[in-house]
Amino acid sequence: MGEPSNEDLSSTDDVRTDAPLAYAKYVTFDQPLPLERGGELPEVRCCYETWGTLNNDASNAVLVCHAVSGDSHAARHDKDDQPGWWDGLIGPGLPIDTDRLFVVCPNVLGGCRGSTGPGDADPTSPDGKPYGAKFPRITIGDIVEAQKLLADHLGIRQWRAVVGGSLGGHQVLQWINRYPDAAKTCIAIATSPRLNSQALGFDVIARNAIQTDPHYAGGQYYDKDQRPDTGLAIARMLGHITYLSVEAMEAKFDPDRHDPRQIASQFEQRFSIGSYLAHQGQKFTTRFDANSYVTLSMAMDLFDLGGTRLKLMETFDEATCDFLLISFSSDWLFPPAQSREIVNALTALDKRVTYAEITTNAGHDAFLIAKDIATYGPLIRERLRDTETHPAVPSDITLNVDEESILEIIPAGSSVLDLGCGNGQLLAAIRDRHRTPGPPTTEHRLMGVEVAQENLLATAMRGIDVIDYDLNHGLPAFIDDQFDYVILNATLQAVENVVELLNEMLRVGRHAIISFPNFAYRQLRDHYVTHGRSPKAPGEFDFDWHNTPNRRFPTIADVRDLLGQLNVVIDEEVFWDVDQGQRIEPDNDPNLNADTAVIAFHRENR
Repeated sequence: MGEPSNEDLSSTDDVRTDAPLAYAKYVTFDQPLPLERGGELPEVRCCYETWGTLNNDASNAVLVCHAVSGDSHAARHDKDDQPGWWDGLIGPGLPIDTDRLFVVCPNVLGGCRGSTGPGDADPTSPDGKPYGAKFPRITIGDIVEAQKLLADHLGIRQWRAVVGGSLGGHQVLQWINRYPDAAKTCIAIATSPRLNSQALGFDVIARNAIQTDPHYAGGQYYDKDQRPDTGLAIARMLGHITYLSVEAMEAKFDPDRHDPRQIASQFEQRFSIGSYLAHQGQKFTTRFDANSYVTLSMAMDLFDLGGTRLKLMETFDEATCDFLLISFSSDWLFPPAQSREIVNALTALDKRVTYAEITTNAGHDAFLIAKDIATYGPLIRERLRDTETHPAVPSDITLNVDEESILEIIPAGSSVLDLGCGNGQLLAAIRDRHRTPGPPTTEHRLMGVEVAQENLLATAMRGIDVIDYDLNHGLPAFIDDQFDYVILNATLQAVENVVELLNEMLRVGRHAIISFPNFAYRQLRDHYVTHGRSPKAPGEFDFDWHNTPNRRFPTIADVRDLLGQLNVVIDEEVFWDVDQGQRIEPDNDPNLNADTAVIAFHRENR
């Protein structure tokens, strides 16, 4: 087929070769840098790039942390500049808006694009040879310490945000662990509190491929005619597979799997994917150092913030920032479950946190792909919004009658958890009715739980914390008595385990409120008896029997009986005939005459 095109064989994080870093800046710190696992580096050089302008009080600075194979060139500086690896996210008017924010992206310690790494001369070597394999074993904590030196050099006392994906996400989490008040916002994307064993296994194989290459020369290959390019290319090929998903690989390679692209390579090209991987592996050797790959992959493997919620709660207990975590549904290298581990710990600590699992077939690479950036980018834009000049005041709130009734029941200043919060308009109405300056306090905590991605994004865009979670799994992320009120609005009929969820609501909240359609409503009965058809509740519950999301068909009498079995005290009941636009009094047989019910209750022993 001839030479492959860039479109055929481009990689999301191989957007350029070893092009000069035209906008790079360098600073050398002469003092020794003590290392977490012992020893020190006599001096540290940091290569970094910046975008935007630092304001007078240095309060608009955003730290961007790159992944293993990245560098300081996160975005273009002008139209003539080389592409950056996060062009869709960083720039004028983009989610990380360089018209307003001062963005700093340093090359990591141990890298090979300007910062101190294995390819630099070892000051202790009598002949001035590079460190090579003798470069000290560094950790993510050491990388953060080098970045802290840079922050101090730039006069930045607190970051407006620390942002990163993959290994970059490890760095931002370590920043908050080590310096709890170092940032106002922590944005961790496609990352984890530690690698799982499968990811560790891939890294072990990759390092073995490099270190057993005949040209590795014990790590001192820099003055040799040949370098361990075969081992590095194999490591990259292996790593690249982990960045993709099954769906992405099927779509990309299945249509022409037996039609390989003919490229100059020593690697097998029997299948189209073979040509692709050979191209990626060889291209990687032109811009990356094998020793740096070993160093950084080991630093990532050693990273471990804890494997239990209790340990993660200890890790983030002192954090003063708010959090945004983003995962991707098809990412099996950093699976969403690992992000939820962090979210569960933060939620139990009552930290401000929003979490979204973005639906995509792109795998781990999604955090670098334009169409997925377009999906999650608005979440970052909202998190970095200037709350003083652009308060989150939604203009599209139109509550229905059951939401208005819930609004009336909840006292001012209450903390509220809304389960199945939809687009967040009820929470926004609660917030706006009792708006106070500044971020929400624990006493006035408002939070949503939602699983539909469109609704989750809409809620987050209102400036309200929301986590992506399936209610059918209960509420394990939350601790006892965490909220004054827990709401289940228009969702009861769709829940798989009703009793379990109601008990969870009563555990997490001091009070609970449910609203639901009453399937004993007169017109629904008449429809079933007269027409012999399955009943269809009015309004938003107007589904056919074959496409309804409803699992249950509760009546007011049924729900009252169940609440009695749960030994709860009913505080208030509100009934509506929405179809007729009138409120039904309790003595007017609401089980027959109301199509919608709102019931507030609490445990009898509270």
